[in-house]
Formats: sequence, C-alpha cells, structure tokens
Amino acid sequence: MAALSGLVSSLESYRGRDRLIRTLGYGCQLIGGLLAEQSSVKSEVGKRLLVISTQLSHCRTVLRLFDDLAMLAYSKQYGLGAKEEDAIIRWLSVISNLADQLYYPCEHVAWAADAKIIHINSTRWWIISTALWGLSLLLGIGRSLKIIMNLRKKMKIPEGKSVCKSFRREKKLIETQVKSEILILLSNLADLANAIHWLPPGFLWAGRFPPWLVGLLGTVSSLISVYQASGSQSEKSDDS
Repeated sequence: MAALSGLVSSLESYRGRDRLIRTLGYGCQLIGGLLAEQSSVKSEVGKRLLVISTQLSHCRTVLRLFDDLAMLAYSKQYGLGAKEEDAIIRWLSVISNLADQLYYPCEHVAWAADAKIIHINSTRWWIISTALWGLSLLLGIGRSLKIIMNLRKKMKIPEGKSVCKSFRREKKLIETQVKSEILILLSNLADLANAIHWLPPGFLWAGRFPPWLVGLLGTVSSLISVYQASGSQSEKSDDS
C-alpha cells in the first residue's frame, strides 16, 4: 500500500512522471530489442514494444516543450556559481547549464520540423541537440569526478589528530555524498554512450548499438534516477 501511495505521489509531479515514462520507454526498448532478434512470434511482440518505446520517447519530447523557463530560472539562480568553493566545479556547472539551455530550443525546432510545423530539415537540429546533450553529460561526468576527488580528500584524517565523534559523523555524511556522486557518474556515462550512438555514423561508435543495448543503458540510467529520487523523498519524510 505504501509503495502504491509513493507511486501515486510521484506521478503527481512532472519530474516523477518523466522518470516513469523514461524508465518504461527504455525498458520496452530493452525487452523489445531482445525479442525482435528471436523467433517470428517473439519478434512481432518485440516490434510492438519498440513502437511503444518510440511513442513514449515522443511523449517526453512534447513535454520538454515547456522546460525552457524552468531551466532558465535554474541557470539564473546558479549564475556564475559564486557559492561554489571549487573553481573547476563552478565553471563545469556554468558551461553545462549553458549547454542545457541551448539544448531545449534546438530540440523544439527539430520536433517542429518533424511535425511539419516549419519546413526545414530536422536532421541537423537533432544532431545539434544531441551534441549539446552529450556535452552536458560529459561536463557532468567531469564535475562528478572532481566532487568525488574533493570529498575523498576531506575523508583523510589530519596528521596528529585523533578520530573524534564529530569527524566520524562527517565522514559518514561524506561517504553518502560520494556514493550519490558515483551513481550520478554511472548514470551520465550510460546516457553519454547513448548520446554518442545517436550522433552521425563515423564518430566513435555512433549508430553501432543494437536497440536492446540502447534500452539497457537507458534503463540503467533511469533506474538510478528513480532510486535517487526515492532516496531524497524518504529523507524529506524522515526530516518532517
């Protein structure tokens, strides 16, 4: 009952719905891609699951038409990252925010071109939006690595000092933060692999992934996002 209540609560928010649609979409692509390579009956089921995956992806694209203002508000709030102590983390975040901000209008143009709302070739705009997404993910990976390095330095016991209770509590908190960043890192790596796959053939492994592998990587990334979201929700419940 509690699980159902949590699911309903999650679906009431835009981010919660997006995480669910993303997970279902990539899950259908994973299973559909595997079944499509099997016998004729299973292959037909696999093809239908791949169609469902495509439609769920289109659904997320349409929903993202309204994300520009939210992203702009976040970018303005973060600004140049004056509150960040580490300059590398600050500038990685600033450039990542810029890439994310540019991503949305480029994707909107590509969507409008596919929908025949504007009469231009959508391919170029899909490539640009995918490249911006990949850049954001790459910057996010660099940011996570730098944060993990900084946190591990804080975990070291200063020479000549004994381990007190406050240090043990701080160390436990830092370990939790490190685990969270490692999950973010793994999620970004999985998404980056897919982003490169969707770039024009000839660039690294672009166009070489079978559907099931794209689905697997996307499912891993999505489940990490769901896990982290559920963790943050439980922390809020404990605090209240």
